[in-house]
Amino acid sequence: MKTLRTAILGPTGYTGYWLIDLLLRHPHAEVSYLASARDELPRIDHEFPALAGRCELTCRPIDAQAIADECDVAFACLPHKTAMTHVAALLAAGVRVVDLSADYRLSDADLYESVYQTPHTDRDNLKHAAYGLPELFADDIRDADLVANPGCYPTAAALGVAPLIERSLIDTADIVINAASGTSGAGRSVKPHLHFCEVNEAFYAYACGEHRHQPEIEQTLSRVKGQPVQALFVPHLLPIDRGILETIYLSPKDSDVSIDDLWEAFVDAYADKPFVRLCRDRMPNVKHVRDTNFCDIAVKLVEQGDVRKVVVFSAEDNLIKGASGQAVQNMNVMFGMDETAGLLT
Repeated sequence: MKTLRTAILGPTGYTGYWLIDLLLRHPHAEVSYLASARDELPRIDHEFPALAGRCELTCRPIDAQAIADECDVAFACLPHKTAMTHVAALLAAGVRVVDLSADYRLSDADLYESVYQTPHTDRDNLKHAAYGLPELFADDIRDADLVANPGCYPTAAALGVAPLIERSLIDTADIVINAASGTSGAGRSVKPHLHFCEVNEAFYAYACGEHRHQPEIEQTLSRVKGQPVQALFVPHLLPIDRGILETIYLSPKDSDVSIDDLWEAFVDAYADKPFVRLCRDRMPNVKHVRDTNFCDIAVKLVEQGDVRKVVVFSAEDNLIKGASGQAVQNMNVMFGMDETAGLLT
């Protein structure tokens, strides 16, 4: 088949690096254009020496028409608020886009403005953006010109809860998501609280019930349910560079819900989904998903006296399945390729 020509806007961050790495392995794609807003445009292997001998492109300015002339699809690895301006220009120039920012994840523009404290300047394209979680919404992604790549925390949460909602096995009024992520989830820019001496041997919660990913999680679960669903999301910072583990506490909807019912829901949902691994005889572990596009899931039914709880465990690499790998997976779906292309090498 034709080789897809790809552009990456913002290639000097972690998601940009991993997109380059994954696309270099892809059998039907090539990295054609690296677009940066920096005043001094770097050669990418000077920015990331690990790419020496693999990719030696020099970054160019962000120019929508130039990208359209040379590329079939663009990945926007830009900060929210900034991304929407360039995404709109790319779409107008005829380029299909996978956006890794938050600018198109929330379908309600007013909610976006409340959560991110900035006006949404591209409401027209927001109406047509597909939410890029292939395990749940592949049909929307196939024909989309704009795919909003999900956040890392919401990916693990949605994959861990959606099958149980679809089977009406849990009480959707009682969802608590306890999540922990490595420091790369905060990006590559320098932040005092992420210095080695601050993070090393530390472990703490932050933004309890206030994290920007909570509305995104609720939006996905509400879509699966067909009515509003709320969840309490409690993120933590792990003293590791990458990986997410979520422990999700749920209440069974009925007293006769069994562990077999729970596993059956996950098996039916993900039997043909290549990047969800169900862990019946081991617990999900960030070490086991590192550098992969897998999300590992396990479920337990805990019974203690009169208390019955469903506990779901979900692990992923926040930079791969939580970002760049999922972006490549979305590209594969958009262009009718094998969903695993470039991701199972």
